Amino acid sequence: MKSALAYNKDYAFNAICPYYTMFPLEYPIGILRKYRRNNPVILDPFCGRGTTIYAARKFDLRSYGLDTSSIAASIAQAKVASAKSDAVLELAGKLLATKPSDVPDTEFFQRGFAPSTLLEVCALREGLLRAPRTSAAAILRAAALGCLHGPMNVSGNASYFSNQMPRTFASKPDYSVRFWRDRNMKPPVVSVLKVLEKKLTRIHDLDTPSPGRLTDIKCGDARLAASYRRVRNATVTVTSPPYYGMTTYVEDQWLRNWFLGGPAEIDYGNSQQMSHAGPDAFIADLAKVWRNVLKASEDQAHLYVRFGAIPSVKSEPRHILKASLEEAGGWKLISVRNAKTADAGKRQADQMGRDSEPAKEFDFHAIRA
Repeated sequence: MKSALAYNKDYAFNAICPYYTMFPLEYPIGILRKYRRNNPVILDPFCGRGTTIYAARKFDLRSYGLDTSSIAASIAQAKVASAKSDAVLELAGKLLATKPSDVPDTEFFQRGFAPSTLLEVCALREGLLRAPRTSAAAILRAAALGCLHGPMNVSGNASYFSNQMPRTFASKPDYSVRFWRDRNMKPPVVSVLKVLEKKLTRIHDLDTPSPGRLTDIKCGDARLAASYRRVRNATVTVTSPPYYGMTTYVEDQWLRNWFLGGPAEIDYGNSQQMSHAGPDAFIADLAKVWRNVLKASEDQAHLYVRFGAIPSVKSEPRHILKASLEEAGGWKLISVRNAKTADAGKRQADQMGRDSEPAKEFDFHAIRA
């Protein structure tokens, strides 16, 4: 049985930061392989952690990405960056040598991080907030986000900065505090620099030439035409919109959002998300995206979409996606295929570590009419 690319060391860069709603690398790799000889320009208006962006890089193709989440955009931006690991670690060392001015003192942070580790995390946070936009800074930011929280290693060879936590999302502060207190769990004393070094030494293509630019990845709303100002002549769009009913993308990443300059607690009410008021409102929002993609694309453009439904919300993904394309106009649906389940690609349903059924997913292919 062929192993998934997620476990192939040659693709370790794509896993620089675990993320809740990542789709398997095999999906964009398989699509882009068919078009690579035509030197296509790639677009992903819901780029998440940049899996499509990374697949484009592997084929030396220019790509553009959008996401409303600053966390996702920061991780995806690293996928178009190029820098030697020594340069990234040198920058980390300089930032860690400074004294932070803002260190959270809530019970979550006191129990979540050893005091010395928290000081280093805060120094790195503040340093990156001030750092110029460079490839080294982009890679360091993504690596730090990936190391910020996760499970403790029983061997003592830490891969994360925090006390016991999930690695793909941040549990709520009150829940985390109760979990640690009830089990008398203490945060590990770790060196932030050593943890970062451990992660970066596993990635062998950090400094390979990149066909993209940092400005090709933007934190922006795909429903707004202004978000596509930099996008030119897209020929192949490969994307996966948020599934109807999934409304806590940003909130589930609250700790990483803090690291990027956000509040030190969960801030509910993300106004930039797709409307989940009802299927019709969601379809209308998706249609806005497909119209924008159409305007940013060439005449012979292709659109590939992986979309599904979460078991807790009654919805028909095939109807939603087809209706959104019809409302957008300008696209001709060519095929709809069953993408098996989320189990095959470690997708939406099982990333939370919950006992739930995997999402049913479908792959859609449309061409410009």
